[in-house]
Amino acid sequence: MEQLILIVGLLFATVVAVGLGDRLKLPYPVLMMIMAGALTFIPGFPDLRIEPELILPIFLPPLLFATAQKSSWAVFRIRWRTIFLLAVALVVVTTAAVAGAAWLLIPSIGIPAAIALGAMCAPPDPVAVESIAGRVHMPRRLITVLQSEGLFNDAAAIVIFQTAVASATDGQPFGLGVVGRFLLGAVIAIVVGMLMGWLTRVISRLISSSVARSAVTLVVPFAAYILAEEVHASGVIAVVVTALEIKRHARAEDATERITRAAFWDVVELLVTGLAFGLVGLEVREVIKVEGQAIWGMLPLAIGISLLTILIRFSWFALLALLSRKNEGDLPPTSLKDVVILTWCGMRGLATLALALALPVTLPGGADFPARHEIIVVACAVLLTTLVLPGLTLPGLMRMLKATDDGAEEREAAKLLALRAQEAAVAALRDHELIRSLPPEKVAVVKEKMRRLHAELLDGSLKDESMQERRRRGRELAITVQTIALDAARTEVLNARNESDADPEVVDRVLRQLDLRTMITPDS
Repeated sequence: MEQLILIVGLLFATVVAVGLGDRLKLPYPVLMMIMAGALTFIPGFPDLRIEPELILPIFLPPLLFATAQKSSWAVFRIRWRTIFLLAVALVVVTTAAVAGAAWLLIPSIGIPAAIALGAMCAPPDPVAVESIAGRVHMPRRLITVLQSEGLFNDAAAIVIFQTAVASATDGQPFGLGVVGRFLLGAVIAIVVGMLMGWLTRVISRLISSSVARSAVTLVVPFAAYILAEEVHASGVIAVVVTALEIKRHARAEDATERITRAAFWDVVELLVTGLAFGLVGLEVREVIKVEGQAIWGMLPLAIGISLLTILIRFSWFALLALLSRKNEGDLPPTSLKDVVILTWCGMRGLATLALALALPVTLPGGADFPARHEIIVVACAVLLTTLVLPGLTLPGLMRMLKATDDGAEEREAAKLLALRAQEAAVAALRDHELIRSLPPEKVAVVKEKMRRLHAELLDGSLKDESMQERRRRGRELAITVQTIALDAARTEVLNARNESDADPEVVDRVLRQLDLRTMITPDS
């Protein structure tokens, strides 16, 4: 019962942290972690016990799925180089640098254990970055880079970690074979993700309830993750591909389901994020308690490696900025300001904690795992240094650099997309046989309705016109006109989501306005 009470308490604390964060202009995941850590100082406070191997399967699938839904295949097609350089290459470089430093500074660690530490410290947390960056009005072009990095870097880090631990415990060779295992696991995971996306569409068509369809999308990420892990593939990649496939095949007529699902996932993402970072706070405090006074002797080492991870990230983005300028590219980072912001957003989180706690206690022969205490302390120090400090100071940094986004670019993109939707609606009406048979005065009424729809898409206002005030003769015509127009507009907007120059979040915002307008349109 204590465990249940603690979980409910963390969920309630999440709601409090969100409200407090809004007032203080601070990210609620960081506040949640601090609050949870502070609670453990209360005498008799219960421990939340979750098996280390269950932390990632419980928390990663829903959080990755929620983040991946905000992207699209088109984004990955145009940003594949960025994804590789950040989600794979930067993870490998960070792992190697941290492992090298640990091997030099910790006499008893050994190369495999040092590589395991490097893998723990390498991947920034996509959930932390998404939660924090969105609240400080960061430019969309930078958020897109961070999203692209965060969706796949866990996969690379987990493969390296698992290989390093196997090498330390079983003596398996650690070499180029890890590259082959990663590539094979990625290919299998993509197949699993495609399969789960197709299966989700099939199941959804058999269910009439929009609430039940939304519930299916909560089960699917866990199923994709577990299935991929069972066939020795990457659960992370499988979940991301599943989400992208579901969004790619969205249908214009599923307006009610989209509205229900969006509200459902907003709640799920908020509560699971709060619970996850509450767990981080509890577990970090537990590590401090277990290590006791010995932690002070490890502090210089931990701080040094934490600073090293920040320096590596800064150097990597600075190199990318130089290459971008040399090649006259327009993808960030393109300036020192971009480099500083992207470096400061390298926040570690759930994956770092889960991998640290998953480290074996002993080797098969009964000996202690090499430098296990030092590894866990260093990993937690990197987590705290890169999460708490940047999380609390990022809003001030953005203001100091004058890098906050006023949203003008997004509003312009939404305006153009709304105009495109209006044109599609008008074209559909013009070609419909019902409209061709109308007298000119009725056609003028239809055009006025289209202009009104365009205005509502731009300012987000949705005025529910009472159909009872219309004459009975025009009721059926008005409904038919709206249905034809909205179907065409939604189809056009959904097509835009799969285009390389479209911002998925802007598309989703315009689509939501159309879906809401559809829901207030009577069926008859």
